[in-house]
Amino acid sequence: MNRSEINQLQREAVEFFKQQKFYLPHWLYWQKHDWLKNKKNTTEIIENKLGWDLTDFGSGYFYQQGLLLITLRNGKPGVKSGKNYAEKIMIVRENQVTPWHFHWSKMEDIINRGGGNLVIELCNSTADETLADTQVSVQIDGITHTVDAYGTIVLKPGESITFPSYLYHQFYGETGKGQVLVGEVSQVNDDERDNRFLNPVGRFPEIIEDEAPLYYLCNEYPVSTV
Repeated sequence: MNRSEINQLQREAVEFFKQQKFYLPHWLYWQKHDWLKNKKNTTEIIENKLGWDLTDFGSGYFYQQGLLLITLRNGKPGVKSGKNYAEKIMIVRENQVTPWHFHWSKMEDIINRGGGNLVIELCNSTADETLADTQVSVQIDGITHTVDAYGTIVLKPGESITFPSYLYHQFYGETGKGQVLVGEVSQVNDDERDNRFLNPVGRFPEIIEDEAPLYYLCNEYPVSTV
């Protein structure tokens, strides 16, 4: 992806957050001099990869298979002391797929916080971690629902679903309803060791630096705590 495209996606995201009255921490707008000035005070942000995030899952087609998100809080994977929870806010576009995956350890709630409708497809995992053909039982706002394998749940604004570990899911915005503001509340997030995608995917996109970053992504802060 071109940096200019990522910058434009961030501008559009900021406007969508404002429309939905979802307010971001001020450090998400920092420039290079701000990061350098606050180097000693931002260890948690840098080490736990809080902040702007964007992936096309290695597809090269962000608008068809991709996700823009911000990690707002997160504990340190593998460390029992400190925060044992995480929170993200995401923007999911119409028909923009986050592909089939589950988490070996993490339990999470996915929440439609506004905008359009979020379509979620569900499957149990087999013992060898493929898609099972068994019925799926899930909690939607504390109420048990059962769907067939590959069944769909549509979350309208204000609704949420709980994904236990080993539950395959993929999701996208419903056609004609607009982009969706999606929240995630979970146990500590560990993208490097706790994501099981049905088909191998990439993580961060290859970036062509055709202009300077508007806001740094979580893997490219211009400081190091090491």
